[in-house]
Amino acid sequence: MAFELTTADVESLLLGGCFFGSGGGGTLTSARSLASHFKRGDYYPSDRVRVVGVDEVDAGDTVMVAYLGSPAAINGATYPEGPVAAVQQVQQRLAASGRKLAYVVPPESGALGFLVACLVAAKLDLAVIDADGAGRAVPSLPQLTYAADGVNPRPTFLVSQSGLCVELDVKPRGDANGCSSHQQDVSAIIDQMLRPIVAESDFGQFGGLAIWIMEPARLQSALPIRGTLTRALTLGRALQMGNIANAGQLLDFLSARFTLPARRIFGPARFISAELDTSTGFDLGKVRLQAGDTICTVLYQNESLLTWVSDQPQPVCMAPDSIAYFVEGEGQSIFSNGDLVLADGSLNPALLDHTVTLIGILADPALQRGLILSSFMSLLVSMGYLGPYVPLTASANQ
Repeated sequence: MAFELTTADVESLLLGGCFFGSGGGGTLTSARSLASHFKRGDYYPSDRVRVVGVDEVDAGDTVMVAYLGSPAAINGATYPEGPVAAVQQVQQRLAASGRKLAYVVPPESGALGFLVACLVAAKLDLAVIDADGAGRAVPSLPQLTYAADGVNPRPTFLVSQSGLCVELDVKPRGDANGCSSHQQDVSAIIDQMLRPIVAESDFGQFGGLAIWIMEPARLQSALPIRGTLTRALTLGRALQMGNIANAGQLLDFLSARFTLPARRIFGPARFISAELDTSTGFDLGKVRLQAGDTICTVLYQNESLLTWVSDQPQPVCMAPDSIAYFVEGEGQSIFSNGDLVLADGSLNPALLDHTVTLIGILADPALQRGLILSSFMSLLVSMGYLGPYVPLTASANQ
């Protein structure tokens, strides 16, 4: 159902988005920095955003918009100049053929992904679609349902905060717009081309991305994972109201409100250390937790992808399933990987005295097959895991 999002809703959206981002999807720090400037004035003509369901889209085209790059690098952004400029390029291209852009859609679930779509919509008088391409955050384009559905990637725009625009016109084999059977390979090629670009000094490890222009009829197959902004808002509001104080209450909420298969995968525990290296638009790192004599290691590439526990012979959770932190006690309870670490990659010492629980969430079925699953498994191989995908099992309160 369509609704209007206001500045009063933003913090709830960010908290819920961060939880569902599997440790990624941008940091709360960077999202809050951008959100603090979201007010009607010289930059934003409105401080309200219309959000519509997939089935409510009638006329006009949709484009996916996002920041691409390192969450740590994005932290200093004040306004979403890159994403806005990238979408303006799409508007101009569509206008040249008599078409009009009416909607934007986020790439994934995450604090920054949701916020950027909303801010671009507010800036350019567009609406945001209540859906995304994964229901979690992902490290690369082939892991999104737009790629799996074979949506035409032409053209792709990447724009720096300072306005440097790069256009990719990667044409798959086939007819004038490419054939769908070859699109899956193209999403990987585009992703591999964009990463070195954002690493250049003019981009500084991040840029605004606009890709996958879709007519209304295409949304039905390209967006099977729906209601994700509403889901984030609902959870965020419950967190802000103090209705969720511990991991058990969180699991009950996920089950009762969203029927999400989720469970405790480690904890209660303590944070003990973190490592980070930023390169080619990724934050690559490890976060370690301890409960008694048992050590849990979360491996992430922006997003948490793999969790090992020292007394188990195999990973306890792996992508495409989500891995989320819930910190109990006073203060902030939701963190991305980027929010856990300092600029030098070490663990924020303020977290050493907090109790944390790792929550696993079963991936949407759209992520458990085909291009998306194979892309995730290739990533896990690069991180040292050579086994098959083992989906999260057991009840929400185990």
